[in-house]
Amino acid sequence: MGMAVGVVLAAGLGTRVGADGNKAYLPLSGRSMLIWSLQTLVQHPDVARTVLVFRRGEFVLARDSVQRELPGAQVEMVEGGETRHASEANVLGYLAADIESGAVDVVAIHDAARPLAGPDMFGSAIAIARECGGALPALPIAGLARVGATGLESLADQGPLVRVQTPQAFRAHELLRAYRSADRDGFEGTDTSSCIERYTAVQVRTFPGDTANLKVTYARDVAVAQRLLSQRSGPAAPR
Repeated sequence: MGMAVGVVLAAGLGTRVGADGNKAYLPLSGRSMLIWSLQTLVQHPDVARTVLVFRRGEFVLARDSVQRELPGAQVEMVEGGETRHASEANVLGYLAADIESGAVDVVAIHDAARPLAGPDMFGSAIAIARECGGALPALPIAGLARVGATGLESLADQGPLVRVQTPQAFRAHELLRAYRSADRDGFEGTDTSSCIERYTAVQVRTFPGDTANLKVTYARDVAVAQRLLSQRSGPAAPR
């Protein structure tokens, strides 16, 4: 068995949350938002390497934030792309040699905008990915309907509907192969699992998500995340 690599994607913007720049660096309970996920990964016993995918032009910001707020932590840096898919492709290219050699067997990819994902969620994703090939946390969605020709139609007969979260973890060989195939075809997935489901026969299993694992998307989410982080571990002292 090889090692698991944890990846935090922080190459996006913050337009909907109201941030002037990259929302991943918004302060939450005394530290930058992305630092919460990085800290969880660097301290996790199942994660051998942690990689931060930063937005082009923000290497110094990313490096300085990690050095200031997680002193001594070993965090590798990879420049992201113009889209989420491109950022994932970049980090897989960076890891390609170690994946092909078998040194890396699982890659867990997580959004910096989800600072509340706990260590148990990463542990579950990695373990299920090793066993089945792919894993993602999901929460059930109830009470949905659509407008049809005869009015409202229930979606219940289409099977259970879920809302997926991150971290999403996958066997590294299959994940790398899927992204190389996507690059060949010019395909861009909406998330990691959509690409691997298109190009591989990997079984992607869901496991219970967490309602507290919210994605900071709008301004109101910042206050909710701040309160939840403070309740979970107490305010972090600014560095």
